[in-house]
Amino acid sequence: MPTDARAEDFRRRLDHAAEATEAALDALLGPAALPGEITRPARLLEAMRYSTLGGGKRLRPFLVIESARLFGVEGASALRTACALEMIHCYSLVHDDLPAMDDDDLRRGRPTCHKAFDEATAILAGDGLLTYAFDVVADPATHDDARVRANLVLALARAAGLGGMVGGQALDLAAETAATPLTQAETLRMQAMKTGALLRFAVDAGALLGAASPAQAAAMARYGDALGAAFQIADDILDAEGDTAALGKRAGKDAERGKATLVGLLGLDAARARCDQLVNDAVAALRDTGKGDAAGVLVEAAQFVAARRN
Repeated sequence: MPTDARAEDFRRRLDHAAEATEAALDALLGPAALPGEITRPARLLEAMRYSTLGGGKRLRPFLVIESARLFGVEGASALRTACALEMIHCYSLVHDDLPAMDDDDLRRGRPTCHKAFDEATAILAGDGLLTYAFDVVADPATHDDARVRANLVLALARAAGLGGMVGGQALDLAAETAATPLTQAETLRMQAMKTGALLRFAVDAGALLGAASPAQAAAMARYGDALGAAFQIADDILDAEGDTAALGKRAGKDAERGKATLVGLLGLDAARARCDQLVNDAVAALRDTGKGDAAGVLVEAAQFVAARRN
């Protein structure tokens, strides 16, 4: 497929994944209680919906859907897994924005959850999204094989928890007040946990759903790791160079808070060069899946991550 056509196909699929994810999240976050639930408090549900619906590119759901498609899986299994991952991503944003964390007032161009509601409601909204994500993955509606569901739950918990995203956030916060700055190796490890782990899960999930071979799953994991690292560098560059209106969140906050970034350690030019190399690494990993042109949309995803402007 010619490069322009492949890029157009990527954009179309990204938009389609975003629309499908939005519709599915809207249904999952409806007012009707599920079996085993007692009721869904209206204000809490409103805060969860506010924090989840109507915003974002839905890159993580897209990666789940397209990675699963690469291995022949489409439909509810991939979409529900994608929604669960997006709930965890959105919960993390709600909690990261709190005064005790990054203390942000703006997210996706509108007030953060704790500003639109209050801090207690924002904490509970994040708690609700985190818990509901595992409800969705564990539900037989996501996959009829209990072993697959269990593997997804385990992988998601590892990516989101102590040794993944939450642990990375703890390292990030600790670095702001540390006596000495993080080294490059320490910064890479923190970013691999805080940002990379959920992006890695997105492609791991596709491989799990599609029963990929061990070699294919390992190649997808390498792709996810490289993509996650490139995404974080691109985010750091945007924070350093972007403006608040374009980003939909406050720009320049990393430097203000003394956060550990590769831009701060290496400078903009070297950070861009590393980002480009990571994209090349991601593309090379996809070749090792043996899927050929079928992996083209994921190649475009890696290039999109490096070139994004918000």
